[in-house]
Amino acid sequence: MPKPKPESLQKLIDLANTQKRIQYPNVPDYALPKQSYSTTDANGLTKAIVDFIDLSGGWATRISTEGRYIEALGHRIPSSVKKGTADIHACYKGLHLSIEVKIGKDRQSDQQKDVQNSIQKAGGHYFIARNFDDFYHWITTIS
Repeated sequence: MPKPKPESLQKLIDLANTQKRIQYPNVPDYALPKQSYSTTDANGLTKAIVDFIDLSGGWATRISTEGRYIEALGHRIPSSVKKGTADIHACYKGLHLSIEVKIGKDRQSDQQKDVQNSIQKAGGHYFIARNFDDFYHWITTIS
């Protein structure tokens, strides 16, 4: 028997499935693929957080600070994003959110701590997400 999902993750899945029903009104229920999320790695947790904010009436995007490799030039071009910028930037219920995703033993760099201080001084909200349940409880208490 499959392990039951935490209530917070189930709420995200329900939001995603409701959106599919709205988006595809003529598709019978049995034919709609059911949404699932894996939040055990940074990519999965990031996707779940972005989807939750978007499906809850907010706006969120993943921020990449890696830069990009240009094959024709044979080298990497650095990103123009400020070092230490959080993984997710969002607007939710009129609030600015910066969310840093950390899995396992991953810790904030000094640059990320500086960005956190700057965001909070400017009146924004900053959160370090280690799992979806903690994120869910945080976002439902700040609004």
